[in-house]
Amino acid sequence: MCLAVTVLTAKDEENVLSWPREIVDEKVTLTLYQPQLESYESNILEGRMAVSVKVHDGNLIFGAVWFKTRMSTDFDKRTVILESMEVPRVNFPDLDDKDMIDKFSVLLIKNVESWNLEMSLDRLLAGMSEIEDQKNLSVQLNNEPPEIYFRTSPAVLISIDGEPRLKTDEGSKLEYVLNTPFFIVKDPKKDNYYIRDGKFWYVSEEIITGWQETEKVPSKIEKFAEESRGEELDSLALSIIEAPDVIVATKPSELISTDGEPDYASVEGTSLLFASNSEDDIIMDINSQQHYILIAGRWYHSKTLNDGDWKFAEPDDLPEDFAKIPEGSEMSSVRVSVPDTPEAQDALLEQSIPQTATIDRKEAKLEVSYDGDPKFEKIEGTDMSYAVNTDKTVILVTNKYYCVDDAVWFVSDKATGPWEVSVIRPDEVDQIPPESPVYNVKYVYIYDSTPEVVYVGYMPGYNYSYAYGGVVVYGTGYYYTPWYGAYYYPRPVTYGYGAHYNPYSGWGFSIGISVGWGFHPHHGWGPRGYHHGYRRGYNHGYRHGYNRGYSQGAKAGYRAGQRSSASNNVYNNRNSGVRNTGNNRAGQPRNNAGVSQGRPSNKPNNMYSDRQGNVHQQGQNGNWEQKSNRSSQQQSNRQANTQSRSSQQQQLNNSSQNRNRGTQNYNSSRSSRPSSGASRPSGGGGRRR
Repeated sequence: MCLAVTVLTAKDEENVLSWPREIVDEKVTLTLYQPQLESYESNILEGRMAVSVKVHDGNLIFGAVWFKTRMSTDFDKRTVILESMEVPRVNFPDLDDKDMIDKFSVLLIKNVESWNLEMSLDRLLAGMSEIEDQKNLSVQLNNEPPEIYFRTSPAVLISIDGEPRLKTDEGSKLEYVLNTPFFIVKDPKKDNYYIRDGKFWYVSEEIITGWQETEKVPSKIEKFAEESRGEELDSLALSIIEAPDVIVATKPSELISTDGEPDYASVEGTSLLFASNSEDDIIMDINSQQHYILIAGRWYHSKTLNDGDWKFAEPDDLPEDFAKIPEGSEMSSVRVSVPDTPEAQDALLEQSIPQTATIDRKEAKLEVSYDGDPKFEKIEGTDMSYAVNTDKTVILVTNKYYCVDDAVWFVSDKATGPWEVSVIRPDEVDQIPPESPVYNVKYVYIYDSTPEVVYVGYMPGYNYSYAYGGVVVYGTGYYYTPWYGAYYYPRPVTYGYGAHYNPYSGWGFSIGISVGWGFHPHHGWGPRGYHHGYRRGYNHGYRHGYNRGYSQGAKAGYRAGQRSSASNNVYNNRNSGVRNTGNNRAGQPRNNAGVSQGRPSNKPNNMYSDRQGNVHQQGQNGNWEQKSNRSSQQQSNRQANTQSRSSQQQQLNNSSQNRNRGTQNYNSSRSSRPSSGASRPSGGGGRRR
């Protein structure tokens, strides 16, 4: 089943997602201001909205409406729909007219509870920072450095998952390296190995070493390469005239490079330098004379770049000047990996928001194939075990078999099925340690169910994005042994794919120099959402800042090595069973009978309610005015004791700052999208990869 897609113009979207919103009912106009959030658990969100009631030819009445709602998220569109709204409380402070209170309350409840209210995800994330008692999302990971190669000339890193495993292609009878996404083929007549990388060919007598560029390639191998190749070469790959050096690695590794010897430039306002002729994040701290590099969201430091003795830098131990890197500077994209910056805080908040879906219990199907009879191994520290000889995640829990496929839980009495959608997520999965290759399924949840559907969702941890030390990092850092048999089943990887975080598109991945080396005799290689790409020293130091988003990368031809929107939401990958819950637009009622639709208001979005339901308006000078419903009171600004007023003003200031930040993030996200009719760049770091 395909998800329905609603195409909106920029103006339509602004009307849908703008605040405040109005409800016009007979002689009354209700204006609801952007929600302020109070609690969040699973996919249930609670909060409040300031509201003003304009009685035609009368005064304004101020109040607050509390709501409880189920969230349905769409990270591709960066929107959230608040479904099944409930209004447990309405308050009009100081209003003495009970009949008027009852009338306005009934009107608010009737309208709000009939909405499927759509919000910008960026605005909601900013508001979530106000929620008290936010959970500590940090998890224990393996942060030991991978093998790090440094080069000052063009090079490409070719990762092999352990020692090379050769397999014979039945058609051509050629042998190819099974456990790599690169094209590495053996000519059995000459015992030579060939690599194709973009438009370049290499030959060697050994798989690991000795690679040299060649133009003499057996026709049989060229034909096999053409038949196996994925995407076409892009224009930048075709323009490259110098063949890069080849580095073949069988252990977790990363490559950093500069275009010639490092050319250092200063980071304004700090004692930091950065390598201006690199596509990688390379920073020199003048005070400590340490080099810092950012890999998969982790900082590593060493005295030297070349053959450096790299050590992991705890996020809290970074030099103080990292937090002073200016917004909009050429190195501002790394701020998301520096604790306590707004960018890092936003990324952490996004770790707590699930991508949701509604699964049709009758339509959702699953088949699990094994390489031979099902074989299970124990998950250390638990009473569970997992299947090692399948490409699915199958877990045995107390005589029941559970399988997570595209972030949906299935259950069966047998390892081979038949499978049905599960309405229960075993509590035991919370015990799975990061050392296990099935660790990511603990981030897949079941929220509710009916006889027809199951409401499900997954956190970014399912896609291997984790919180550590106040920042987000990619992968657990552990190496997981793959399965080799008649089939090869790779496991999740952390290093070797140039993982880079972008605030508008999440994690993207890039290695190689072109999109032309994709080799597809087998599938499932690389991180979720991984696409092939050029990179590594071929753009001659091109850099741009955090605030430019991924659209600049698209304009520069950065369409490879990045995550597509289809990969961003794994529910889009399911063939059946996913119900689209996002058809209703903002303010659109579930039942139209007798209910007015919400519409955008041209009023400033400057009304806030406190936790007691009092409404406050912020003036252009930043001062606060508490609105009153007392008809006898001419001034709307009431007096309060100094301490409570100071605490209340601080809370209101925080709400205002978060609302403004959410609007800025929303505008940045919108401006980073391609214009109508253009292909959306597929994310992936967006600043220069």
